[in-house]
Amino acid sequence: TFYLMITLGSVSVLFLVNTYSVLLEENAPIGTTIIKVNASDLDEGSNGEITYALGKNVNNRIRELFRIDENTGEIILDREARRNHTLVLTAIDGGNPQKTGTVEIYIDVLDVNDNMPVFTKDTYSAVLQENAPIGTTVIQVNATDLDDGANGEVVYSFGSDVKGKIRELFDIDSVTGEIIVKGRVDFEEQDSYDIDIQASDKGTIPFRTDKSVIIKIGDTNDNPPEIEVASLSSAVSEDSRPGTTVALISITDLDSGMNGKIISYVAEESPFTLTPSIQDNMFAVVTKSQLDREQQSRYDITVIAKDAGEPALTSEKTISMFVSDTNDNSPKFSTSPYTFYISENNPPGASIFSVRASDCDEADNALISYHILRNTGYENKVTSFLNINSENGDILALKSFDFETLKTFQFQVVATDSGTPSLRSNVTVNVFILDQNDNAPVILYPVSSNGSAEGVEEIPRNVNAGHLVTKVRAYDADIGYNGCRDTKLASFLNINSDNGDILALKSFDFETLKTFQFQVVASDSGTPSLSSNVTVNVFILDQNDNAPVILYPVSSNGSAEGVEEIPRNVNAGHLVTKVRAYDADIGYNGWLLFSLQEVTDHSLFALDRYTGQIRTLRSFTETDEAEHKLVILVKDNGNVSLSATATVIVKLVEPKEAFAASDVKSATKDEEGNDVTFYLMITLGSVSVLFLISIIVLIAMQCSKSTDYTSKYLQEPNYDGTLCHSIQYRSGDKRYMLVGPRMSIGSTIVPGSHANTLVLPDRRSAPGEVRHI
Repeated sequence: TFYLMITLGSVSVLFLVNTYSVLLEENAPIGTTIIKVNASDLDEGSNGEITYALGKNVNNRIRELFRIDENTGEIILDREARRNHTLVLTAIDGGNPQKTGTVEIYIDVLDVNDNMPVFTKDTYSAVLQENAPIGTTVIQVNATDLDDGANGEVVYSFGSDVKGKIRELFDIDSVTGEIIVKGRVDFEEQDSYDIDIQASDKGTIPFRTDKSVIIKIGDTNDNPPEIEVASLSSAVSEDSRPGTTVALISITDLDSGMNGKIISYVAEESPFTLTPSIQDNMFAVVTKSQLDREQQSRYDITVIAKDAGEPALTSEKTISMFVSDTNDNSPKFSTSPYTFYISENNPPGASIFSVRASDCDEADNALISYHILRNTGYENKVTSFLNINSENGDILALKSFDFETLKTFQFQVVATDSGTPSLRSNVTVNVFILDQNDNAPVILYPVSSNGSAEGVEEIPRNVNAGHLVTKVRAYDADIGYNGCRDTKLASFLNINSDNGDILALKSFDFETLKTFQFQVVASDSGTPSLSSNVTVNVFILDQNDNAPVILYPVSSNGSAEGVEEIPRNVNAGHLVTKVRAYDADIGYNGWLLFSLQEVTDHSLFALDRYTGQIRTLRSFTETDEAEHKLVILVKDNGNVSLSATATVIVKLVEPKEAFAASDVKSATKDEEGNDVTFYLMITLGSVSVLFLISIIVLIAMQCSKSTDYTSKYLQEPNYDGTLCHSIQYRSGDKRYMLVGPRMSIGSTIVPGSHANTLVLPDRRSAPGEVRHI
């Protein structure tokens, strides 16, 4: 509406009204006449001619919008301007001086919806962190509309092309233009949104303006790494080389930047590791060391992936890997070696024992079969009576064993698996046969020549109490203790029931007691007990209790000293003298041996050890001394030998002196020789008689004893002043001898036998080989 008010400047020019008010539609076309005003002038002529013009106080903006027809006074719209305007219109007459009149025109522009909303910014963009809370304001858009009223009131909305997913995530305030989070925003689903926003006025026919709003989603570390198994072997062989691939895995992270950087590895200490693949985000699980199924047959491999976000997120994936078997283990026996004890007289065909082997492998690689290793020779003879169950290792005896024939044997069992190639192992089996009481004791000593249990023992005279008279030896083919008990034993004897030793309780006197007899019973400890007996005849023998007596030389004072003179010119081998001695004992105790104990010159004289003759070894020279001293030792052959010494002084004389002295000496020697000869004859006669008696007794004893009783039991009669005997028996492939106080030549003491058991060379074996029988 325009209000036109004209103020009269003079009375000569008048407008019909004081003011004008005009209503003008804003979209009136340019050139539209807004109002026509008329002014009047009371003057006439040119003074009354009126022209119109805008007042000088009208600004240029108004002048751009409106113009006035100066002749007619029409105000014409030139272009759209403000909603209301005030114009001052001047009417000028044609007089001179000119008279003017003014009028004000008020123009109100009526609004028409002819303007579209205009956004205040050319572009709108914002960054929104993912997982922002619902209700968070993302951005606010703003648009203005030059229209008035409802035509200029702007409302906001999403464009018609905005999809439902965006409408689920975002909402817009229609009044304020704020875009608000409505749902969960996920960077990994979409990292930016281009949303079409509309600004509309409320005109009858509304105008709309579209604007694109860019919302970029900021990533937060809200996604842990994802581990996926691309391929996986069902099993890996235990003989696989290090570096063998067993699985391929994919590791990804939906986050970006550092949040998506991944560090991956295999957890804990295991024979597996991760290596990158040629493809991005692909990794290979490979072996890093040798596998052993027998130590561990299954592995739970845990792969850990960790991103570089803050805070870091971690994921784990466990895959199970089985280790397949290869035949890399030999069968192993539960015991090595095996030792079994079985009683003799076992029933044939029955299982006697079992061997067992295990194999750490599996399936056919652990399937074991057994067989006995059969060799040629003695062992094969034994194993030929054995059989083994190939499946379970039970061993059967095909015959009964006899302890007295076979006490122990050894063989080998082989266990073989069923792998390819198969592996095997051996074990040694030692078998000991246990004895049963199925044999009565057998008297081994004493035994007479006809095989009866009877013997003769000779003991020295004058023995002390506790002297070992004899030892009864009984053998039982069975094992265990042999029990001995005495019957009809003389009161002056005692027997050790454990070992059969018979001891004297008093001294014996050869002159008062020369022989006696007693019986001994040997019984075993079996159930029932078995026994045998033996008769023992004891002869008292002489003892070496007399030392040799020197008969020649003998000096005048009774000492065994003499002087012999020989010519210096004698030849080698000349008899200087003969030492004579006598021993009252008999047998070996009276046998004498001669030896030089001292001599001034060993190159001159020699002594016959059996006859006592002293002879020259060479001729004498001028440098040899004239006198020589010889000391002769005379020793008997007793167990504890006794001895005496004689001294002979040999003087060298010239031949003439020797001849003269020999006459005198010969006469003296004739007298002495007669006496010596007499005593020598008596002594030699006594010795000869005693010697003959000893020889006869020894021959009788030798004849009464058997030199070969059985191939299994042997006796060796050696005498050394105390009981000396031996017992031989077999055990396995060794032959043993039980002896008394004195050992036999060629035998060996068995360790732990208390010097009573010997190992004898078996003459049926190769030289140097000792058989254990």
